[in-house]
Amino acid sequence: MIERRRSKIHGWGVYATQTIPKNTRIIHYAGEKISNQESLKRERRYIKRGHIWCFKLTNRTVIDAGVGGNIARYINHACYPNCYIHIVDGVIWIRAARKIRKGEELTYNYNTDGEGLIKCRCRPGCQVLL
Repeated sequence: MIERRRSKIHGWGVYATQTIPKNTRIIHYAGEKISNQESLKRERRYIKRGHIWCFKLTNRTVIDAGVGGNIARYINHACYPNCYIHIVDGVIWIRAARKIRKGEELTYNYNTDGEGLIKCRCRPGCQVLL
């Protein structure tokens, strides 16, 4: 249903290989479960490379897709995304916010609460900092 390819937004992206109906569970965000404190250390390293791979699950737990992650980590941010996040029983699911066409890049809003060190590239002229 999806594959990783080069992205016009940033580095690698994830693309639909077939039409994906609205609300479909596409993929879960896999990775190592770590403490929020440990994620702060790792995030500093990732941000230097322009990546955000730590996904806050709870106030205490973070999923680090840089360790044991799947291709969900390559889904890029967009201010007007075609996917959304749905957390069920400690699993972070990426779901289709609308019908996604074959060949379309998947995106979701990262809703970061960090220091805004990475500039959004979802469209020309976007001024959002992640």
